[in-house]
Amino acid sequence: MIEFLEGQVEEISPTHLVIQVNGIGYFVHISLNAYEHLSGKKQLRILIHQSIKEDSHTLFGFYNHTERSIFRHLISVSGIGPSTARMILSSLNQNDIIGAILNGNVPLLKSIKGIGPKAAQRMILELKDKIGKLGGDITTTANATNTAINEALEALQALGFARAAAEKALLRTSKDLGGDATTESLIKNSLKLL
Repeated sequence: MIEFLEGQVEEISPTHLVIQVNGIGYFVHISLNAYEHLSGKKQLRILIHQSIKEDSHTLFGFYNHTERSIFRHLISVSGIGPSTARMILSSLNQNDIIGAILNGNVPLLKSIKGIGPKAAQRMILELKDKIGKLGGDITTTANATNTAINEALEALQALGFARAAAEKALLRTSKDLGGDATTESLIKNSLKLL
C-alpha cells in the first residue's frame, strides 16, 4: 500500500490533484477541505488511502492523519463508500464530523448530500466509540462546538423560535462560522436567518 506521496503539484482542483513523483504523475482524489489546505503549494506531501477494486486502483489524498482516519472509519460503515466518505469530508470540517458522531447529531449528518436518516444513525451507532479515540484536542474542540450549538439551540427556543427552524438556522450558521464558533456568534448569526 502507498502511505504518502511527496512531489511537485502539476494540477490541483477542489476534487483532485495530480502530483509528480520521480517523473510519474499520480491522480489523487481529495476533499474540499484538503483542497483548501493544499491549494497554492507547488511541492507537498499528501497522505494516501489506496482503494483497490477489480476494475480500478483509486488514490484518495489527505492533508493530515486525522482526515485520513475519519475517511477510513467512514468507509467501514455499511453503505458508505469512498465517494460518499469524500463528500462527507468536503461538506463538514473534521471537528464537525467528530462532534456530530459523538453527540448523535442526526440533522447535521443528514444535511450532507447522499446521507439519509438511516445512514446517519448507522454512522453514529458504528463510529461513536472509534471516533472518540482519534485525539483529545479534536474531540475537546468538537465537544465545545457542539456544546455551543446546543446552548444556542436552547436560547433560540427560549426566544420563542420553533426547534426545527432554529436547528436549520444553526446548521447553516455553524457551517459558515466553522468549528470555533461561540454560542453568542451562533445565536447572532442564526437570528439573521430566522
